[in-house]
Amino acid sequence: MSDLISTSGYAEEADDLFVRYEALSAPETHAHWRHLFPEPPVRTLDIGAGTGRDAAWLVSLGHSVLAVEPVETLRVRAAKLHPEAEITWLEDSLPGLANTHARAERFGMVMLNAVWMHLTEGERTNGMERVATLLAPGGRLFMSLRQGPVPEGRRMFDVTGEETIALAVPCGLRPLSHVRRNSIMAENRARGVEWTALVFEKSS
Repeated sequence: MSDLISTSGYAEEADDLFVRYEALSAPETHAHWRHLFPEPPVRTLDIGAGTGRDAAWLVSLGHSVLAVEPVETLRVRAAKLHPEAEITWLEDSLPGLANTHARAERFGMVMLNAVWMHLTEGERTNGMERVATLLAPGGRLFMSLRQGPVPEGRRMFDVTGEETIALAVPCGLRPLSHVRRNSIMAENRARGVEWTALVFEKSS
């Protein structure tokens, strides 16, 4: 476990991830918090964009997306699979997001799906501050945290919604929604995997 990093396992499992993630409907995956999305068009940051499924869906809703993905194998393939002009792909990673900050952009919506629980406690503390500064006043942050058995070859921590809220509030992020739900994937439900979905709004 000590040799693993936040992105461990993803490059090695790229083929399987593209099959599984792209088979999942983005509207179904995000149905639980879709009503809290800002009205398009909104400049959106997708951190840990993976296969690009969500970025492409967000573009179809009328948004433009900066898709940040640290794993080159995923990023290059995703850019070919989802070539929409409104998606800009960027190599970057939490907690620093140095390349993203260098663009000097502010975003009306930030997506952090299935990423946060890969970070250590120190990385989460630093990362929350960095993410908060990327949000425009009134912008919204959408986060999902996985709870359950850790897949082999991955680094994950048991991160609660309460802990995450406690980190976010001092950074000017007001919690709007905190929901615990079952996985929509049958195999994960069978393993007892659940998700915590959090939505925050940046103070004006």
